[in-house]
Amino acid sequence: MKLQSQLTVAFTALLLVIMAVAWYVIYSLILDLLIQDEQRQLKKTGELLVNVLNEQYGTTDVQQFNEILQDQNLQMFMYDRKHDQVLLSTMSNQVAKGFFKNNDFSDTKKTQWQYGNERFVTSRIIFLPEESGLELILLTPLSDLRIVQQSFFTRIFFIFIIGALAAVLISYYLTRKLVTPLSKLKRQLKKIEKRQFDIEHIKATGEIKEVADSVYEMANELQRYMNTQQTFFQNASHELKTPLMTIQGYAEGIKDGIFTEKEAEKGLEVMVSEVNRLKVIINEMILLAKLDSEPSVYEPVKIDVSALINQVVDRAIPFVNEKGITLRHEVQTNITLFADEEKLLRALLNIVFNGIRHAESQIEINVLKKGRRIIITIADDGEGISKEVASNIFHRFVKGKNGETGLGLAIARAIIEQSNGKITVGRSKLGGAEFEINLPE
Repeated sequence: MKLQSQLTVAFTALLLVIMAVAWYVIYSLILDLLIQDEQRQLKKTGELLVNVLNEQYGTTDVQQFNEILQDQNLQMFMYDRKHDQVLLSTMSNQVAKGFFKNNDFSDTKKTQWQYGNERFVTSRIIFLPEESGLELILLTPLSDLRIVQQSFFTRIFFIFIIGALAAVLISYYLTRKLVTPLSKLKRQLKKIEKRQFDIEHIKATGEIKEVADSVYEMANELQRYMNTQQTFFQNASHELKTPLMTIQGYAEGIKDGIFTEKEAEKGLEVMVSEVNRLKVIINEMILLAKLDSEPSVYEPVKIDVSALINQVVDRAIPFVNEKGITLRHEVQTNITLFADEEKLLRALLNIVFNGIRHAESQIEINVLKKGRRIIITIADDGEGISKEVASNIFHRFVKGKNGETGLGLAIARAIIEQSNGKITVGRSKLGGAEFEINLPE
């Protein structure tokens, strides 16, 4: 059964159960309300009769009472409590005897009497003065009230049927409104399954909207990832093909005796250089693959950030001096973090060396703590990074001007993300690029 049908059945069943319970409670209460109302009506009628009889005839003229009461077309008794006998009755003697047998007359607290299968609602009104011991007892068959109850039942039943139809329509509308976005979302997921990432942004509310937004973002991320992978393979093949072609050219030339002794020696040097370059590229590709697929290679420990930055500066000083630029660093004291020290050092060196290659005269490293986050910024005064390149600068084999393998920043990002951090790039106050690394304490 489809989800929409299941929800429709569930909502409808719930509404019907609620309505059925409400109907049963109302149906049950109607009879009690009718009985209470009938008792009030009997009491009013009885008090009116007693007042008329007391005012006009006193309390002794029973015969005249009988004539008046017979004319009222009411079911009643005039009962003498002192002598425990019925003085007047509009009902048969057989019925009166049945009530006497059940002690209904003597039990003043009893509000309902029974004779055979019939029940009666009663009301007792005392004649004044009370010393006379006379009571007027009025009765109404419960069957008369059940007829009224049945009339109410018929009306309630029709209301119930209308309510049930309304419940079905409301349930269908609500479930359709709820399930339609899910059905659309299913179709969009099928498109993603077929690697079609141009999916529709589904309009919904609540948790379904959150899921739809997540699917939309996932599709965009998958598309970006697929594009990145395609670019990666294209760039990787290019980066590997160039040195291989160089090596192949020199190797064939030396084999065929095309190069002289000096040219052959130079060719061998170029071949060794290209092999070393290939080795660096392959090692970095292996490291990236391990960072993505083998979490075990990442061994976090507690690190003193000040000592870590000192290691970066010590390794960068020779390159800084060779280029003739200034390297300044400022680190707040007593900052520690939890990460793989060797790999985080590698990430920072990749970023710093990237800054050194592009800097004109200076490069700065600053470390500060904001709340429970550690912010490391590495800025230079070079030409900066264009917006077009900045969006892809951390992808594999994406190189800026004077770039080397195009893997350094990709490795840095992978290491930082493994440390539960984030790296971004923008324009620095020095005029060049500024890399900001945000890590947890």
